[in-house]
Amino acid sequence: MTTVASGAVLSPAASAVPSAGPGVGPLLRAWRERRRVSQLELALRADSSARHISFVETGRSRPSEEMVLRLAEHLEVPVRERNALLLAAGYAPHYPETPLNDPALGALREGLERLILGYEPYPALVVDAHYDVVTANRGITMLLEGVPESLLAPPLNAMRLTLHPEGLAPRIHNLREWRGHLLAQMERQIALHRSGTLRALYEEVAAYPVPEAGHGVVEEPDQDVPYFALPMRIEHEGRVLSFVSSISTFNTPMDVTVAELAIETFLPADPATVKYLHSMMS
Repeated sequence: MTTVASGAVLSPAASAVPSAGPGVGPLLRAWRERRRVSQLELALRADSSARHISFVETGRSRPSEEMVLRLAEHLEVPVRERNALLLAAGYAPHYPETPLNDPALGALREGLERLILGYEPYPALVVDAHYDVVTANRGITMLLEGVPESLLAPPLNAMRLTLHPEGLAPRIHNLREWRGHLLAQMERQIALHRSGTLRALYEEVAAYPVPEAGHGVVEEPDQDVPYFALPMRIEHEGRVLSFVSSISTFNTPMDVTVAELAIETFLPADPATVKYLHSMMS
């Protein structure tokens, strides 16, 4: 899952772009090996030769700026890391990182707000690369009722709010399953983005003690409902609500900030949850 409240727009992720260091060759080789692509296969995709790819990776040949971007595209390298590859090769970054509160992204912010508001009464939020909440709707706010103010102080972090023993964790009835899902999701992100901030967040939330599930449930959901994906089963005012999560990102982003935004929506997983949310938001 992920969570949090407040419609305030926060600053974008601020992890620094790595500098030249070992050179572009080893970095490209690491990405190629991570994608399990041979030098020959990459060469065919990029309209090059296996020999040239080998020379680039060993530092015997300096790739052009266009070649760096082409290889990065075929290796599905994240936008921020493409800038890092360019810097390592001696070129200027290609993709800007526009602050989310910049007027140039005004239409984007408005569109995101309209999107998640239109999803009500179901919960939805937008997070950045470090799971800091950019904006959230009233469905999320409802789930956060009763969370201590200390956890709601900005910057709100979805993973921290969800897994903290004073956050939503005690209310999640299948916490061990859901926690495992979230930690695996973070591990995949860490493998894609060399972010010290994200790694630190992972180590923090993974170390949280696992509390027992919530108590005082007065109505259980229909156990015969065939869930089509792993649900998050969370208690709210004595009722257990079931949600499945869906995450969307932008297609072919040309800005680091935009590339690292994710829209997470929570779809009710049973009729009882649908009925309850509509009654709460009516």
